[in-house]
Amino acid sequence: MSIALTLIAVGAAPLGVAQNASQSLPTVKLNAGIHNIRAELAQTPEQRAIGLMNRAEMAANDGMLFNFEAPAPQCFWMKNTLLPLSIAFLADDGSIVNIADMTPQSLASHCSAKPVRLALEMNQGWFAKRGLKAGSKLSGPPFKP
Repeated sequence: MSIALTLIAVGAAPLGVAQNASQSLPTVKLNAGIHNIRAELAQTPEQRAIGLMNRAEMAANDGMLFNFEAPAPQCFWMKNTLLPLSIAFLADDGSIVNIADMTPQSLASHCSAKPVRLALEMNQGWFAKRGLKAGSKLSGPPFKP
């Protein structure tokens, strides 16, 4: 288990990172067919550990893309996360591996069905409302052909 995965899995923020503060990160534009997504990009262990914690709201087409250094089984939970979220675990080409709905402030673990490098959190139901499921493909700069 990588250090980054451990930080997310146990909800521990590194020293010096406030667990009660939200963060603002650079964004990347993604597409799911005709649907545009503005995703904040969490790339460092610290950014991934905080994720979307302590946010009271998120715009309808906003989300957070977690970018890990290498494919591995990725697991997420919702400690200190106030919003109901859906998470799509993504292959390097943007294909959805699996999607899970997550309950706010829950310690239940939601894991990728296979090793992945990317995961996208959106407001709960976002993927289902657009008919996106395992095998659907997203496009944008983070994905390799």
